[in-house]
Amino acid sequence: MHSYPIPAQPQLVVEETIKKSRFLTYIVHTEGTAAAKLAVQTLREQHPMARHHCWAFVAGAPNDSQQLGFSDDGEPSGTAGKPMLAQLMGSGLGEVTAVVVRYYGGVMLGTGGLVKAYGGGVQLALTQLERQLKIPKQSYRLDCHYAQLAEVERIVQRFQGDILDTHFTERVTAVIALPERYLAECNEALSQFSRGELHLQQQ
Repeated sequence: MHSYPIPAQPQLVVEETIKKSRFLTYIVHTEGTAAAKLAVQTLREQHPMARHHCWAFVAGAPNDSQQLGFSDDGEPSGTAGKPMLAQLMGSGLGEVTAVVVRYYGGVMLGTGGLVKAYGGGVQLALTQLERQLKIPKQSYRLDCHYAQLAEVERIVQRFQGDILDTHFTERVTAVIALPERYLAECNEALSQFSRGELHLQQQ
């Protein structure tokens, strides 16, 4: 699993008025399809008087086709959700949902105008979006002595890992999330510290 950019802020909104219709384009950080669908529903509830709530999402990694989705929400087929999704996919972002809320102003835009309004709104919002890099992590288990735990934590942090959980019995069992690309180096550091005793085990 490779690293990829995600939104650095929870939500961004950009507003445009096109031929008397008001378009509010929201970009939301959503990890997974359930979070993406919740974001759509939340914005639908925040704007109950709007005519359309069109949306698209890339809810996982940018190359994960299982976590893509879009909807025209009553606009002519292909004029809203697809151009919105095309902008998201073109950006290379992951874990992102776009929702465009339209308050109809009484002037028809035509299919070309709608594609431009919805796709263009997402494109404009993406230019203003702050991004950060997500480095996917795998979960591992490590058993160690109590006296070793502080140094284990330091080693794990050095390789951008996190200790997710610790269970204390006669020894300490830790659940560790670590970028896969650092697994060999982290294991080497743990082995050197413990004289070959400690190594990460796949969960």
